[in-house]
Amino acid sequence: MVRRRSLTIASVNVNGIRAADRNGISLWIADRRPDVVTLQEVRAPDNIFSEHVDRLWGKEWHRVHAESAAKGRAGVAIISSHSIANSRIDIGKPAQRFNDTGRWVEAAIDIPFLDQPLVVISAYVHTGDAADDGRMEEKLSFFAAMTKRMETIRSSGAHVLLTGDFNVGHTELDIKNWKGNRNKSGFLESERSWFDRWFNDLGWVDIARNLAGPVEGPYTWWSFRGQAFDRDVGWRIDYQIASPEFAAFAATSAVDRAPSYAERWSDHAPLVVTFKV
Repeated sequence: MVRRRSLTIASVNVNGIRAADRNGISLWIADRRPDVVTLQEVRAPDNIFSEHVDRLWGKEWHRVHAESAAKGRAGVAIISSHSIANSRIDIGKPAQRFNDTGRWVEAAIDIPFLDQPLVVISAYVHTGDAADDGRMEEKLSFFAAMTKRMETIRSSGAHVLLTGDFNVGHTELDIKNWKGNRNKSGFLESERSWFDRWFNDLGWVDIARNLAGPVEGPYTWWSFRGQAFDRDVGWRIDYQIASPEFAAFAATSAVDRAPSYAERWSDHAPLVVTFKV
């Protein structure tokens, strides 16, 4: 019997790399030991980000980081035990306005046992505001730019894995209180329709949903306010979305929810997928 080789990829909005470090992310890293980690809301300049990577993962780990021009805002990164052949923060024309916002970074990662190159993306989509047309235009334009870039990478023949915090629950199964959020950003039809297009028209695969089936959640974000975490009143807004050829390797998916409110190091929990090739 041929032994299948595995690759574990985790994605998490850390709500600030410095805060996550103070609050205990190191324990999760040591316990889970993923091969690749994608981060959102790094909220740190490049030098601070690298200092934390060196301490938390090790100096030998490869990393790429898209820092936001707005100090203390956004920021996305990819950290890998495998070498990174090249990286890019340009989401493509005509969306250059997003290039300095710290919301998109991609890395071509050398995985020796894959038949094609693997391009991993870490994305952080705008929160949006249903009462603000400008903020919604910015969010929906980012989805349009994402879709165009996703298809461009896929057309190159590479395996593609899009990860991140997209600030949208796709279906009623993805938000505990979906009825109360029907007219709010995060559950608007104009946002959710992008996911319909990806999955129904273009053939991309929502790995967590594909493996979990039609169950509530599994949620990845809970407000720090009230008893949302203890009552599991959450949202599934963090995703790993793959080109169909790469999605075929997905074996398991899990949300690493903290054991208790006191042990949380972010308001999000890591979404971890293991691929077996």
